[in-house]
Amino acid sequence: MTQPDRPRGRGQRVSPSPVAELAGRSEIPVLRPEQVGEPAFAETLRGFDADLGIVVAFGQFLPKRIRELPRRGYLINAHASILPRHRGAAPIAWAILAGDAETGVSVMRVERAMDAGPSAVVRRTPIGADETTGELSGRLAALAADAIAEAVELVAADRIVWTPQDDARATLAPKLGPDDARLAWNDAAVALARRVRAMAPRPGAFTTLQGERLRVLAARALEGRCDDAPGTVRLGGAAPLRIATGDGWLAPRILQRAGGKPLDVEVFLRGNPLADGARLGS
Repeated sequence: MTQPDRPRGRGQRVSPSPVAELAGRSEIPVLRPEQVGEPAFAETLRGFDADLGIVVAFGQFLPKRIRELPRRGYLINAHASILPRHRGAAPIAWAILAGDAETGVSVMRVERAMDAGPSAVVRRTPIGADETTGELSGRLAALAADAIAEAVELVAADRIVWTPQDDARATLAPKLGPDDARLAWNDAAVALARRVRAMAPRPGAFTTLQGERLRVLAARALEGRCDDAPGTVRLGGAAPLRIATGDGWLAPRILQRAGGKPLDVEVFLRGNPLADGARLGS
């Protein structure tokens, strides 16, 4: 079961989800409900007489009649954080934004409250110093597959142990909005570098240059005294391009102008000369 065909990619062509594509190649029947909670669809699912339901990144609310439909009486889900930290739609990006040293995958029972069900299998992994959301997502996907397989085996053997979450320790990781990708130059350089990593590869952290959006797709924080106003561009020195922040310097490594290609900073500067002392942002 997966989402209906949707507009996808830069051209917004209507196309199936990756799950539907894989199922089609493997001759696996596919259900694509617009609303999974519709009574008629629940009856369709009931006809499969399933023992257990597994949910990963489905993106629709699952009502009680769906959650309790399998013979075991519940669905399980792999969430990309160590619950109860980072409940919500964007746990990977928020873990990077928070400066967490580690994250992981939690296999939990699906309940009405988002990501609040008891967990049974937890896999942990450190977050690399330069790791982006895209890179970390790939590693966590592999962890999630292993963790779900282990949980299914435990359920089948009646050895699964569910541990309630401590709601008092819960933090939220809501869906990212347009302003979450904006670089606020009054912030410290280390926080801005984390934001660049958290927004890569999509939607891409950004600032503005002469009113035009400029995406910063990779960057590092530089130590050192910074007396310039936040957002001030300096050329040369510790990096080909440095930007003053509220504390330290941010050195972009990959930049992209609107409608252009991502470019290494040295290549970008050859085609897009910046004046020393120019200001970025509003």
